[in-house]
Amino acid sequence: MKIPFTMVGLTALNVVAAMISITQVLQPVRADSQVDILRARGLQIVDDRGRVRASLTVLPSTTSEAGLTSQETVLLRLITEKGRPAVKIGASEHASGVSIAGPTGTNDTYAILAADATASSLRLRSEGGREQIIKP
Repeated sequence: MKIPFTMVGLTALNVVAAMISITQVLQPVRADSQVDILRARGLQIVDDRGRVRASLTVLPSTTSEAGLTSQETVLLRLITEKGRPAVKIGASEHASGVSIAGPTGTNDTYAILAADATASSLRLRSEGGREQIIKP
């Protein structure tokens, strides 16, 4: 029985393709090019359980029913394991600020550093109701 020439050719081609595939798999994975810019509308960092622990978002400008307008704002939140946003950093064209909240279980313990238009302030408040506002 004669083996057709095309069968021998196809078998040889398959062997060569398999060898090339094996050599590609055995090579270590490496990043040949570096990405210069990461573009996204938001970023979330999650822990092993899938809970969001940090987020960076751009909030659009809005107008409330009372007619108050808020500017487009970039907001960074650092969140505790219980879901409390403990640190917030926000920036818009007209104002920026940092808010640091007390631990879970507290309602009125916080520090806020704000710069709004031409004024700045530091507001400190403790759970017992004591508050101090520092303005230049």
